[in-house]
Amino acid sequence: MNIRVLVVDDQAMVRQGFAALLGAQPDIEIVGQAEDGAQAVALAAEHHPDVVLMDVRMPVMDGLEATRLILADGARTSGGGDVHVLMLTTFDVDDYVYDALKLGASGFLLKDALADELVAAVRIVAAGEALLAPSVTKRLIEQFAAASPRVELSREPLEALTERELEVMTLVGKGMSNHEIAATLFIAQQTVKTHVSKILAKLVLRDRVQMVVLSYDTGLVEPGG
Repeated sequence: MNIRVLVVDDQAMVRQGFAALLGAQPDIEIVGQAEDGAQAVALAAEHHPDVVLMDVRMPVMDGLEATRLILADGARTSGGGDVHVLMLTTFDVDDYVYDALKLGASGFLLKDALADELVAAVRIVAAGEALLAPSVTKRLIEQFAAASPRVELSREPLEALTERELEVMTLVGKGMSNHEIAATLFIAQQTVKTHVSKILAKLVLRDRVQMVVLSYDTGLVEPGG
């Protein structure tokens, strides 16, 4: 089954270029194009895409608000899975990115990414994986967690986790890969993957990025720690 993609960008040349590139792939289908966030919300509700390629800064409604609206009600794909939002940004330090990740976006991609990187990113996100490498996730989250005031959330949801799961979540929050976590805890990588899956299910999180965000918001991991 093809990956159904909605492309959202206020610049026609960028939007059409991304759509043409992705649409030429044998496993990707472009179901719509939107020039602002309001159109994106409407088209997402109509077409139920697997991936929304979302620009951050747009007129009428920005990508942040559009992402919030698309994901707020547990948006589903035509196949019944989760809709995944991949943010497009000109700068990797865009202050919208952290908020987008908190809202449930699965990662971000720079607009000047190579064609192969764009295609790979869509496939990764469609598969339910977080796009950001652990080291990039750590740098990004730390930067905005440290720079912006935050209200620490209750740790009560974390009480559902076992001691080992809490250890794994802490290490994920610190930007470690599954391989690094396995080496640190002296367990198999497959065991780490199992723990990560259980944590996501127990805390009702979309992906690893949201786990990192929650680890900061609950104070489980401190910026720079």
